[in-house]
Amino acid sequence: MKITHDKRSRGRPAKSGRDTAQTKAALINSGVEHFTEFGFASSGLDKILKKVSVPKGSFYYYFANKEDFGLAVISHYDGYFSRKLAIHLNNETLSAEQRLLSFVEDAKSGIEKYQYRRGCLVGNLEQEVSVLPPSHRDKLSQVMQGWQRKVASNIKLINSTTSQQESESLAEFFWIGWEGAVSRCKLVKSTQPIDLFIGHFLQLIRK
Repeated sequence: MKITHDKRSRGRPAKSGRDTAQTKAALINSGVEHFTEFGFASSGLDKILKKVSVPKGSFYYYFANKEDFGLAVISHYDGYFSRKLAIHLNNETLSAEQRLLSFVEDAKSGIEKYQYRRGCLVGNLEQEVSVLPPSHRDKLSQVMQGWQRKVASNIKLINSTTSQQESESLAEFFWIGWEGAVSRCKLVKSTQPIDLFIGHFLQLIRK
């Protein structure tokens, strides 16, 4: 059952020296880091709150409940990741194929930076979707559709003979394969699965 807290029962703001917006942002950033590594369903709030020095009683000043917090974390990650995609896929100094490869190399660097402990937040949450709130399922689907549209546009640039329907289907296939490859990287502690996937994917769309 969803537990909510009305404004009269919500906690007081944390005495952290930050204003409300800064504290809320710090909580969301901490949530992204924690959920990316450990998942959502099995994670309590204690470590997330401790990292940014926010007492548990103050959490409900910023978020109605853990479900609300999770939605904010997903939205924040979507914004961050969508900007990253745009930086690479809209880089007109590179060819369309090089733009996609630039995104891939950037992602590989991030995976290596965190020593294969983290993957993609959205991909991680998809793996535990059966135990997530329904609102999270809807949000993840919305986020993925947005990412697919960006890659579909890139596919059309790489191969102009690809129809809109084909490019959309290939973009969906890209993200299915991408999330699997990123997950496998964590298992084998190597970015080789991403190299294998992207090599075959580019062969597919060049045809």
